Amino acid sequence: MEYTHLGRSGLSVSRLVLGTMNFGPETTEPDSHTIMDRAHEHGINFFDTANVYGWKKGEGITEQIIGRWFAQGGGRREKTVLATKLYGSMSDWPNDTFLSAHNIRRAADASLRRLQTDYIDLYQMHHVDRRTPWEEIWEAFSVLRQQGKVLYFGSSNFAGWHIAQAQEAARERHFLGLVSEQSIYNLLTRWVELEVLPAAKHYGLGVIPWSPLHGGLLGGVLRKQADGTASRGLSGRSGDSLDKHREAIEGYEKLCAEIGADPAHVGLAWLLHQEGVTAPIIGPRTLEQLDGSLTALDLKLDVDTLTRLDELFPAPGTNGAKPAPEAYAW
Repeated sequence: MEYTHLGRSGLSVSRLVLGTMNFGPETTEPDSHTIMDRAHEHGINFFDTANVYGWKKGEGITEQIIGRWFAQGGGRREKTVLATKLYGSMSDWPNDTFLSAHNIRRAADASLRRLQTDYIDLYQMHHVDRRTPWEEIWEAFSVLRQQGKVLYFGSSNFAGWHIAQAQEAARERHFLGLVSEQSIYNLLTRWVELEVLPAAKHYGLGVIPWSPLHGGLLGGVLRKQADGTASRGLSGRSGDSLDKHREAIEGYEKLCAEIGADPAHVGLAWLLHQEGVTAPIIGPRTLEQLDGSLTALDLKLDVDTLTRLDELFPAPGTNGAKPAPEAYAW
């Protein structure tokens, strides 16, 4: 396993993150425990979850599954860099949502109970809260850090200027601030290249891409549909995206076949080639999916392949430029 520092922090994390969103809704608890054990066997030490995962309001089912796995001992907690999130609604009461000091305190304590641990390595804001002042957020977070309940803080789904806001407010408090940003990022969704990636680089944040295969569209979906091995149908946003990008996806799968690599591995490998990316999140439902993902770490894409991928899935904006304002201005 390859390791890197999480942003400008001294924390070493694996180049793949084990995403746990499927634990409970898609994957049984025993199978989830087996997947986490196998992840450790592979050297994956970075696990990501959220208080809302499990999708039964207020129950935190996925965190509970992880907590019972930690409770088995054997160094499971000590070997894990544990990341969870808050923001989403955990009840119908008005203060059990968003990023007030009230909710930050209560949400952190609730996650700690469910996870059966006394500290969280990386506590992430699942979304920006436009109504709560940064002074309040950082004060509440600083209390958690002083209490030893949280070691590092991160953001998720922030715009570039939100990262700047957060970091400048932290600087005023002489606080470390954010060390990571978790964004949707893949060949089909490259908007973060405009401003999020430059902001993360400037402020020393590691980037953790979620949905690296865009809901399976970059995982060989056309081939699987043709040979009848697709595990689930595409509907809603994924189905619409397939119709919109079918020609590009056909070209992508043809390119992957030419270089003899699985499309899912190419999609992950492309992210690992992008400057500033710490580790994409993989969300395996089975051991086979987890084991297969490791192949991406050894897949080196040459300049010609990277160029062809850019041609199939161009960076947003004009003139082929990635960052703003060049992407849309002279």
